[in-house]
Amino acid sequence: MTDPLLPLVDDRTTLLRQIAELGDFQPGSITSATRRCGSPACHCAKPNDPGHGPHFQLTQKVDGKTVTQNLPSLASVRKAESEIAGFRKFQALTGELIDVNRKICRLRPLEQTEQTSQEKKRRRRSNKKSPVK
Repeated sequence: MTDPLLPLVDDRTTLLRQIAELGDFQPGSITSATRRCGSPACHCAKPNDPGHGPHFQLTQKVDGKTVTQNLPSLASVRKAESEIAGFRKFQALTGELIDVNRKICRLRPLEQTEQTSQEKKRRRRSNKKSPVK
């Protein structure tokens, strides 16, 4: 009979290796916005004009606050997209790692160890009723 723990431990090792091989990653989302500059002589002031842009931004929560970073070029947008994809991969791998570890913890046998002297000294609760005052 084969040990059911062995394939799970192998799966855990594989997941940890995949996590270690991840490159740069960060949470967040990329948004784009078009804006109007406010100058009455600009093309954006005309009706039905889309305005200036799109301007891309990376938005994240840092210490409970929303932080927005401008992404000035398409190269910076692609870099941020790659990092966000890496973070999503990290989240998926850690979810799998938690599932595998949960299974390992349930299957791993309890190790029988002798009681320490402190555990042996632990007082047992008395079955006698306390006297009524």
